[in-house]
Amino acid sequence: MSRILVLGAAGLLGINLAIEANADHEVVGTLHRKHIQGAPFDTVTVDLVEVDALPVLLDKVKPDWLINCVALANVDECEKQPGLAQALNVDLPRRLARDSAKRDIDLVHISTDAVFDGEQGNYSEDDPAQPLNAYGHSKLDGERAVLEAYPQAIVARVNFFGWGLDGQRSLAEFFYNNFSQGETALGLTDRYFSPLLVNDLSQLLLSMLEVNLSGLYHVVSPVGLSKYDFGVALAKGFGFAEDMVEPVEAESLNYVAPRAADLRLNTGKLENDLGADIPDVQAGIEKLYELRQQGYPDQLKAMANAEAALSDRIQ
Repeated sequence: MSRILVLGAAGLLGINLAIEANADHEVVGTLHRKHIQGAPFDTVTVDLVEVDALPVLLDKVKPDWLINCVALANVDECEKQPGLAQALNVDLPRRLARDSAKRDIDLVHISTDAVFDGEQGNYSEDDPAQPLNAYGHSKLDGERAVLEAYPQAIVARVNFFGWGLDGQRSLAEFFYNNFSQGETALGLTDRYFSPLLVNDLSQLLLSMLEVNLSGLYHVVSPVGLSKYDFGVALAKGFGFAEDMVEPVEAESLNYVAPRAADLRLNTGKLENDLGADIPDVQAGIEKLYELRQQGYPDQLKAMANAEAALSDRIQ
């Protein structure tokens, strides 16, 4: 059993990762503005932007493994707040890598598929990264900062979907929320990606730590598809009509930042080094449905709602 520190435990990846890891490990999750009640793991509130906060936290928790899920991940907000993007996506990972290396803590830093320009798809780890927006640039700078300071760290480029605390954090939730309310939802026909169920992603990250991998990896579904096709697959998997997904092209939407067209990634390196198959999108959607049937998203929402109710009573 390892002691794992999950930074950003209230986020979509952080909460699911902490819950998955807690089954076999001792987990501590960090929170900032958002708090949760009834989590099956310990939590600590900290502002990691404060330079002195991190070493104090590491010396207090003394983790064996550290997984950084903190980021400014809203693509348009990174365009509007480049200073915050720099602080969370570059400066914090650099300090994490330096402080983890000093303490011999195994580190996983979460990056993104958005480091590529989307011109070709099927990107390997050896392909040149050429981001189109401030988010991608900041995440690429963060990757480089981590590996320069701590070459033995894992940098995982990811794209994921799943159930979150507020029910509104992933594309899967966007589609499901609309479908369940009898509403149609827009699906981009000209934007491709390789999303992985967040629970499967969590287990893969833990396996990578267990076998002492290091360096840059693509940790996504081995099968990619358009966001429209993802919506259709989810509709079918949950028993909704396929025509509840309305096809649309990206140019019709008013994005602040440009988005890459094809961010499908190649997972051959991970499959080879891990010696295991990676679940694909369809398997992830089937498991997402099973989790819904088991009441998992309601359990997550209850953690967030309990905190909100407590806040109301205090006020």
